[in-house]
Amino acid sequence: MAINVGLITSLTQRVADNVERVIMGKRQEVQLALIALLCEGHLLIEDVPGVGKTMLARALARSVGCTFRRIQFTPDMLPSDVTGVSVFNQKTREFEFRSGPIMAQIVLADEINRATPKTQSALLEAMEERQVTVDGVTYTMQRPFLVLATQNPIEYEGTFPLPEAQIDRFLIRISLGYPSAADEMRILVAQRDHHPMQDIGQVVTAEELQAAQELVKQVYVDDLIQEYIVALANATREHPDVYLGASPRGSLALFKGARALAALRDRSYVTPDDVKALIEPAFAHRLIISPSARVKNVDGRTVIEEITRSVPVPGTRVKLR
Repeated sequence: MAINVGLITSLTQRVADNVERVIMGKRQEVQLALIALLCEGHLLIEDVPGVGKTMLARALARSVGCTFRRIQFTPDMLPSDVTGVSVFNQKTREFEFRSGPIMAQIVLADEINRATPKTQSALLEAMEERQVTVDGVTYTMQRPFLVLATQNPIEYEGTFPLPEAQIDRFLIRISLGYPSAADEMRILVAQRDHHPMQDIGQVVTAEELQAAQELVKQVYVDDLIQEYIVALANATREHPDVYLGASPRGSLALFKGARALAALRDRSYVTPDDVKALIEPAFAHRLIISPSARVKNVDGRTVIEEITRSVPVPGTRVKLR
């Protein structure tokens, strides 16, 4: 059955144009953020301070008609500061739940790796099961639910590396990088009088977003493409430089992201190029490189490049040397 991918491309174009009023010259990174939004997956933005990680998350949240909360993670934060707490009401003689900032549709987890591992773990249930449990009572999150997390590289002071179980829950990871000289000049001009974030408003309703999310699920993925995704995941697990490869959740992330990217490219079906374009954002952060390989400066991106070249694309043959 044919689907109207034009609705998806129109929606994402409006959001992208709105976000790029603040984040200039980063079209590809904005597109990846929109893919996470369409898949209702969580997004990890990792880079050095000052390149616009928080601005990207805030601009994206303002562009869609969803409830938004921001959590500024600090080393002294407790899990209850994230999920909420039960408070005893002396009038009713009963406990009442005071929801934490996680109970919003779009949550900005700012500098998530500055919190201790105990506080970071408070997000695990919410990110995977769309619910939180406080004092034995489970509270369901309102959909759509998306965590936009920013973190500084772990080499920086005052950071705690995210546990493998949590980092695996992020659909994709992106890095903004420094702007070009021309784009940095545009940033200076745009902020001469006031910050352009003040002019960012809503351009998409929550209903439109949810309709687009449902349409993405109808994008066709051939069995050969699915086999290609599984073969890429298996290649990460068998790579000699990898201690722990991509999980089945990683395969699902690549599968979902490829469908969203195909829709962004105005297609109702996925091609191998869609998979190739997303394998690095979907897989690289999930790989744990062996200590011996890290000594040789091997990282997740290096491994991804190798397996992309070695795993045959559906319908082709491997060229023998």
